[in-house]
Amino acid sequence: MRVASDEDFNRLPAHVWPKTATRGPGGEVTIGGVGLTELVERYGSPLFVIDEEDFRHRMRAMADAFGGEHNVHYAAKAFLTAGIVRWVDEEGLSLDVASVEELAVALAAGFPAERITAHGNNKTEEFLELIVGSRVGQVVVDSFEEIDRLSRAAKRAGVQQAALVRVTPGVEAHTHEFIATSHEDQKFGFSLAAGDGLKAARRVVDAEPLTLVGLHCHVGSQVFDADGFSLAAERVLGLYRQLVEEYTPRHRSFADTFNVLDLGGGYGIAYLPEERPLDVAAVARDLLAAVAETAADIGVAPPRVMVEPGRAIAGPTTVTAYRVGTVKEVPVADGEWRRYLAVDGGMSDNIRPALYGAKYDARVVNRELSGEPVATRVVGSHCESGDILVGDAAIPADATSGDVVALAATGAYCYAMASNYNAVGKPAVVSVKDGEVSLHARRQTVADLLELQGLTPPDGGWGVGGPRRRGAVNRLVYNQWRRRAPREP
Repeated sequence: MRVASDEDFNRLPAHVWPKTATRGPGGEVTIGGVGLTELVERYGSPLFVIDEEDFRHRMRAMADAFGGEHNVHYAAKAFLTAGIVRWVDEEGLSLDVASVEELAVALAAGFPAERITAHGNNKTEEFLELIVGSRVGQVVVDSFEEIDRLSRAAKRAGVQQAALVRVTPGVEAHTHEFIATSHEDQKFGFSLAAGDGLKAARRVVDAEPLTLVGLHCHVGSQVFDADGFSLAAERVLGLYRQLVEEYTPRHRSFADTFNVLDLGGGYGIAYLPEERPLDVAAVARDLLAAVAETAADIGVAPPRVMVEPGRAIAGPTTVTAYRVGTVKEVPVADGEWRRYLAVDGGMSDNIRPALYGAKYDARVVNRELSGEPVATRVVGSHCESGDILVGDAAIPADATSGDVVALAATGAYCYAMASNYNAVGKPAVVSVKDGEVSLHARRQTVADLLELQGLTPPDGGWGVGGPRRRGAVNRLVYNQWRRRAPREP
């Protein structure tokens, strides 16, 4: 545990917190010109707060690094709202979706289908029908069965569907086992070493309603070793050359349509002050040069390089704000104690610490603290001993009940993986820019959860338990309805 002074604790590390996050003279942290305390009072807590300026800045920087907006596909799985979809569209980027539901959100938000790429290792017939029926730009195929299913769906729809073949290049990514996606023994893609990548590409070429436009690979998530991206590109380019040599003599136009190398995402970000994010601009510069050099060495034209960042765009732009409830001291050894700060959220809005051992930077944001830093654990309110948001922090001793605590860099895979554990509703999501607030998703209420279970009879009563319990539930629903954030455009 790094023991910091109260001055260190009150200072927000700029490379971890959103671009416009500042602590004002009164000690309150603002983002986009709006105080986090004000937002919590208006929308409740927990609350996801997105810095729109930072989000757009990161999209533009990624486009600049990789040669234009058309080469960058934002990975919707990281953080998806209709508002974010519109930002991606306005900035000219493309969009990756990984489920029928993500595709439905994107289409309902008005995103151009031709700029969407569809992913997934188990695409259902329903998903494939929506893909071809909506004229989605391209599909990343992941199994032999899927190639056949996609071919049938495209034929029924009378569509010539563009496809990429996902391959596993066998590159060891230095990341958590569950989010490493290039080793052989995992569910994604076709093995290069076993020759399945070549077989899959041939099957796509032979399928009349499909057009093979490129190859895809993904090294992993939260990767800091930039060499892995270059090595993966080098290995995939070997298959790329083999296909060009095999099919160009027979299909003169093959090289015109087969010209994409999609290297996925996975660029690491900083979650803690002592960490440093991957320098995406430098990686892009080196990666594009390596692809061009390798292509020249093997005698093929350099393919168009596409990437799929999600975390690198969404992650650092967002914080989750909580209200501290119970505070207590717990003995951990002879004469040693640890303080527990329990907040009104936890593993239902951020499962990553429990799932991956993820670490976060937590700060009190409603005021400055001046106490001596003490060993502190920030925990959630769920009935689970593993419901720990920050396991080992040094937080000044004057943090107390009623304070607002925010965790930085929660934009990626927090709201996206949120659950209703303990029947807790999912938090609201807002974005801020230039002093203005936009509601992306309202908070789920007890009424929402009861309605999913059919507990809303036509007469308006809740029908839960006896008269006394019905009255208590109705009061709870009414109180939550009064506090619920307004529906905003």
